[in-house]
Amino acid sequence: MTADPYEEYRLALEQTEDALDLGRAALVIARAEYPQLDIGAYLARIDALAAEVNKHLPGDESAPERSIATLNYVLFQRYGYRGNRDQYFDARNSFLNDVIDRRTGIPITLSVLYMEVARRIGLPLLGVGFPGHFLVKYLDDRQEIVIDPFDGGAIKTADSLRQLITGLYGEALTWSPRLLDSVTKRQILRRMLNNLKFIYFKERDFAKALAALDRMMIAEPNLAGDLRERGAVYQALEYFPQAKADFEAYLRLAPDAPDADQVRDQLANLATRGTLLH
Repeated sequence: MTADPYEEYRLALEQTEDALDLGRAALVIARAEYPQLDIGAYLARIDALAAEVNKHLPGDESAPERSIATLNYVLFQRYGYRGNRDQYFDARNSFLNDVIDRRTGIPITLSVLYMEVARRIGLPLLGVGFPGHFLVKYLDDRQEIVIDPFDGGAIKTADSLRQLITGLYGEALTWSPRLLDSVTKRQILRRMLNNLKFIYFKERDFAKALAALDRMMIAEPNLAGDLRERGAVYQALEYFPQAKADFEAYLRLAPDAPDADQVRDQLANLATRGTLLH
């Protein structure tokens, strides 16, 4: 029997939300690109960053503002982590090991590193699925502190968040406090994979796009859009039986979708192809 190439990722996602190790799971994603990746060594480097933060904190319990300031000092001033604005769509920005090595990344991977270091110093942070620009936040019954790890750990005010959404989307998206809703760890991992999928589509690397889609669907297996996209990837790779199965599943889930007729045309076209097994 062929080994399941996604077994390690499946095992990571079998944990409950509280038990799911976000840093480890993100490194498992990177193992698809780096099969010999030593996950334990990179987790130890996150531990070392947290130890450095703790060294600069007072021995007694600190206010969250003090912990955030110290975390920002260690990550962004002492070690020079920064947002990669010049090569934003470099796939390495989406692999946590590369982010740790190169000290640069995109909002979501820098946020994962930030959250994992914060967790180790006892500072609970939540991921914020802000459109187009992932953020993190500290939340208790007294306050909500929104932090931008891509921007050196800057604290975001309501005005700066409005400016951010306008800069990203213009008038197409209106500011709402709902944009600061927290997301689960599984949703964070899915968003990381979605970024990789986008990059691989752009590069027309359909084999890697397929692997990213497969991992996205492990957490959420019945999303119609994923089935349509994976069917298209299978078709590009000439995996015609698999493409047919995904397109048919898509139509069962979304028979009235705007592109349903187009997908039916694709199925009709697949019916004229010879059967290729992969």
